[in-house]
Amino acid sequence: MSKPKVAVIGTGGTIASIGKGPLDILDYGANNSMLEVDKIVELFPEVHEVADVLVVPFRAIPSPSMGFAEWKELVLKIDEVAAANPDLAGFVVTHGTASLEETAYVLHLTVKTELPVVVIGSQRPSSALSTDAGFNLVNGIRTAASPQAWGMGVMTLLNDEIQSAREVTKTSTYRMQTFRSPDFGCLGHADGDAVAFYRKPLRRHAPDTEFDIRTMDSLPRVDIVYAYCGSDGTAARAFIEAGAKGIVSAGFAPGFCGPGDEGPLKEAVEAGITVVQSSRAGSGRTFKSTKLKENGFLIADNLNPQKARILLAFALSVTSDPAEIERIFATY
Repeated sequence: MSKPKVAVIGTGGTIASIGKGPLDILDYGANNSMLEVDKIVELFPEVHEVADVLVVPFRAIPSPSMGFAEWKELVLKIDEVAAANPDLAGFVVTHGTASLEETAYVLHLTVKTELPVVVIGSQRPSSALSTDAGFNLVNGIRTAASPQAWGMGVMTLLNDEIQSAREVTKTSTYRMQTFRSPDFGCLGHADGDAVAFYRKPLRRHAPDTEFDIRTMDSLPRVDIVYAYCGSDGTAARAFIEAGAKGIVSAGFAPGFCGPGDEGPLKEAVEAGITVVQSSRAGSGRTFKSTKLKENGFLIADNLNPQKARILLAFALSVTSDPAEIERIFATY
């Protein structure tokens, strides 16, 4: 029986990093050694036991360096590989964990292939004694090849856990179980005997979205104002001055900005800048309070600030109507 064909696209990160030795699990970046994806696959030949692996070069960079240009290029690369390989079962994208959830969410909103896309990384470099790179790579490939993965949108796979790109977030600096979906939990697991799914995302996602990154030269500028005791609006004013088209308020839970930020953010709305209220709590919905309505702020639902920023930027690429942006946040 033939094995499924899975494309593996490498973007760098910890999974691509080589430290100074097997016990170098923290400061490996100082070694300035990062592998291209073909070399990562060579390190873990077990991947060939589960799939026919198509290695797709992209680039090897630290994940905080990912941005619009890389996201657009990645979407175009997925388009290209899917068109050239009609027998493909799915995609795996290797990625650094620092911004993995952001890239995964961008793909969740923009890829147009129906094939499963699974974004993976590792908490420890591929050179480490106890690296999680190999098993995450194998399980990511198994998940992408699973017939059950169809219709799930973009997913992440680390620590045997399959998560939805919309809901997952990094919750710990070093621990293996860092990626969590705080409100709803994982979609399923990649266990030793099977890839098992238990629930399905209901919010709209790739490939059925209204956003087309292919036609865009950039994203509208959207910044995040983080609430803290004593914040005085300086950051909000700076973002307005810098030309922000949207601002996400990472507010106090359950969803309100600091007293010093409220005035500048209200002025931003009056100037035509969209303000979306999120929460710094890490989980839970924001709600349309009387104060938010009076100020003209929209709500982020349960998206964390970094994901609310991404959705607001894509929303502003298709509309500036607050009612339409509100619909988009209720839809995706």
